[in-house]
Amino acid sequence: MKVSYHGHSVVQIQVNGKRIIIDPFIRGNQLTDLRVEDVNPDVILLTHGHNDHVGDTVELAKKNNALVIANHEISTFLGWQGVNTHGMHIGGAHQFDFGKVKLTQAFHGSSYETENQELVYCGMPAGILFMAEGKTIYHAGDTGLFSDMKLIGERHPIDLAFLPIGDNFTMGPEDAAYAAKLLGAKTIVPIHYNTFPPIKQDPNQFIDMLENKNGKVLGAGEFIEL
Repeated sequence: MKVSYHGHSVVQIQVNGKRIIIDPFIRGNQLTDLRVEDVNPDVILLTHGHNDHVGDTVELAKKNNALVIANHEISTFLGWQGVNTHGMHIGGAHQFDFGKVKLTQAFHGSSYETENQELVYCGMPAGILFMAEGKTIYHAGDTGLFSDMKLIGERHPIDLAFLPIGDNFTMGPEDAAYAAKLLGAKTIVPIHYNTFPPIKQDPNQFIDMLENKNGKVLGAGEFIEL
C-alpha cells in the first residue's frame, strides 16, 4: 500500500488496484503538487463539507466515474449533482472491494458554501479509518482534541495517522501531540497547516513534541509504503 500526502489535508492511497483520494482540495491549494487534470481516482473519501476539503470532488468524480464515500448529508448533496455516492455515518463501517472504511467522530463544523454564498448543511464532520492489507490508516479530518481518540486507537490499532496541527480551526501542535499519545499510532504525519495565514505552523516543531518520536513530515508528493 502506497500512501502519499499532497498539501493541506489531501492524502492519496494506492491499494488493491484502486486509487483513493481523501479531501481532494486541489484548485486553490497552493501547497499541493497535484493538478486536477492529472488526478484519476477510483474512490474519493470526504471527512466533512467545508470547501477546502470537498474541493474538486464533483469534477473528479464525474470525470472518472469515481465513487464518493461520505456522511449521509454530503452524499445526498453530491448525489443531487449527479455524483455516484455511498452514504455512511459516524460509527458505521462498510467493507468495499478495495478495503474497509469506518467513520469516527470529529469535533468541528461542516457546511458547504455555494457560488451564491449560500451555506449548505453537511451533517456531522468525521474522521476516517481505512483498513486494507492488514494495515489501518486514520485521517482525523478537521478536529479538536477529544479523549475518545484513545478508544479509537485501542479498538483499531493504527499504523499511520494524519493529524491536523494548524490551530485556529483545529488542534494546534500541542493538542495534536497529545492526540498522538492517545491514539498510539505507529507513525504520525501532520496535516492541515501553512495553507492559510491563520494556520501557519512549523511541522518539525510538532514532530519534536511527540513523546514516542514517531512522526514524519511529508512534503507534497512524498509517500510512505505500508
